Amino acid sequence: MMLAMSKESLVNEPVPATPAQPVAAPSAPPAAAPAAALEAPRFADPTALGLFGLAIGCAALLPIAFGMKSAATVDGLRAAAMICLLFGGGCQFLAGLMSFANKNMLGGTLLTTFSFNWVVNWWTLDGIANGKMPNASISLAVDLCFILIFVAMTYAFAFYSKLLVVFLLDIDVLYMLRIVREVAHMPALGLPIAIASTALMFLALYIAVALVLVNASGKSMLPMGGPMLGPNAGGPAQH
Repeated sequence: MMLAMSKESLVNEPVPATPAQPVAAPSAPPAAAPAAALEAPRFADPTALGLFGLAIGCAALLPIAFGMKSAATVDGLRAAAMICLLFGGGCQFLAGLMSFANKNMLGGTLLTTFSFNWVVNWWTLDGIANGKMPNASISLAVDLCFILIFVAMTYAFAFYSKLLVVFLLDIDVLYMLRIVREVAHMPALGLPIAIASTALMFLALYIAVALVLVNASGKSMLPMGGPMLGPNAGGPAQH
């Protein structure tokens, strides 16, 4: 994701005029220097951190999603819950705050919002391990709100990278499947949800590794696709 940089103002102190130094006639103000020359992000791009955390959280959920009996035990649920909290929630929350500090509103909003969703995953799994099921009506209402948010974010990220659009479309599909499963009472959709979660894990890993390699090598080594929308559509991806 592209970092949006903060804006700083430059203040020039006026030089007092003396009798031997008459005041010069005012001239046209100098052209503003490019923002990139005046500003720098406070932190390195934290997106890879958030995506690695997301991928690890997904990995912890996959054995449960695919119905592995050894994972559906009290110990398995509690282990998955803690991983969701630390990696899915913690890494994305930290990455989101760092993105905001870098004036990256889009990345900060997505990562921070999604981090709290992983905290809910921790609370849900821990509750199930203790014999307390989450309220289905509340979960459905939250999922309906989330799908609206992610559809809007999918459109917004189309101005940055085609692969990020695919990443968010997978999240859109995942939430739609969850909603349909609850509304239509179709437990058979558990398998498609598990497959969508697997795809999300691999997409997150791919994007995170691509960003790390760009930072290490100084060049794009894994293709991410350019923007789909905007004046840069068809060009290289904005990392």
